Amino acid sequence: MAKKVAFIQGNEAAAHGAIYAGCNFFAGYPITPSTEVAEVMSLELPKTGGKFIQMEDEIGAMAALIGASLGGAKVLTSTSGPGLSLKQENIGYACIAEVPCVIVNVMRGGPSTGMPTGPSQSDIMCAKWGTHGDHPAICLVPASVQELFEETVRAFSLAEKYRTPVMIMPDEIVAHMRERVVFPEPGEIEVINRTAPSVPPEQYKPYDTSFGDVPPLAAFGSGYKFHVTGLNKMQDGFPTTKAAIVQAEEERQVRKVEANKADIMKWEEYLIDDAEIVIVAYGSTSRSARYAVNAAREQGIKAGLFRPITFWPFPEERLLEISRKTKAFITPEMSLGQCNGVVKGCIEGNAPVYGIYHVDGEPVSPDEILNKMKEVK
Repeated sequence: MAKKVAFIQGNEAAAHGAIYAGCNFFAGYPITPSTEVAEVMSLELPKTGGKFIQMEDEIGAMAALIGASLGGAKVLTSTSGPGLSLKQENIGYACIAEVPCVIVNVMRGGPSTGMPTGPSQSDIMCAKWGTHGDHPAICLVPASVQELFEETVRAFSLAEKYRTPVMIMPDEIVAHMRERVVFPEPGEIEVINRTAPSVPPEQYKPYDTSFGDVPPLAAFGSGYKFHVTGLNKMQDGFPTTKAAIVQAEEERQVRKVEANKADIMKWEEYLIDDAEIVIVAYGSTSRSARYAVNAAREQGIKAGLFRPITFWPFPEERLLEISRKTKAFITPEMSLGQCNGVVKGCIEGNAPVYGIYHVDGEPVSPDEILNKMKEVK
């Protein structure tokens, strides 16, 4: 039997990916250029018994997300730059309370209101450092409509598996472009659910590390009662200021992601094996970069593309390995060097890193990338 195929927008694909993953709760607030995610969820969730709620603001939407997730739901919100800024306090709460949730942030021009309809890739640091304190960070940066669908499914599995917020950050071009999408059959893409407690309610502790760095999570209303707080906590969830406990808890929360990078990270390498110039690009910019690499090869320039699909954790070990045999790197991006700085930090000075930066609402063209390759070869 032929699979279902549709010609849809990136934001629509994200919503359908969430439904595929079992999402049954959405809370959000409309904002350009992510509103289509909410629109589709408002139509599709009721069909499967899910709940959609438009909150009064972004921080309220994030609060609703946390509550629904603790009640056992698989949860999603969508936003863009200014809305992401408003969500940050409760994103931090979700991190320290270890609440699974997925946040789609469609990157647009900024800061502040910036350029609401223009594409950007300037929120990428916000995914890791936007909320204060040390905390885990997982951020996915798809480059096509099909990939946006698939990475949204994966985002839910990562959130549930590691009890943490996961961000998906398509730029506005990926979110609003329309492409052919082949919908997978149920079960074709793995869908992971959170681990439920194996002990009776009277023995349950929500942060019991005897079960590993990611403790099982009970659902409120299922007979389990436990304390949730934004303060540093003990295994029973109640606050503590004991230095040794706080230190161990903070380290564990970061470790549950950092120690599992091999499971979380994804990237694509294109013509890397003999490349002397490597383009590091993600999202829609990587599409221009691929075209430029092909054009460069036709002109005798040994170029290749390294495309992060998971930006956080960043695949730094692999990039360091590549840098030992590369003459130069180029980072085309719709920001003023955010990716460039990450690449420089990874490769330890093994090769020069050149940037192409756009914050004018225009994409980086293949010609710009090709011309930069000719300059540095």
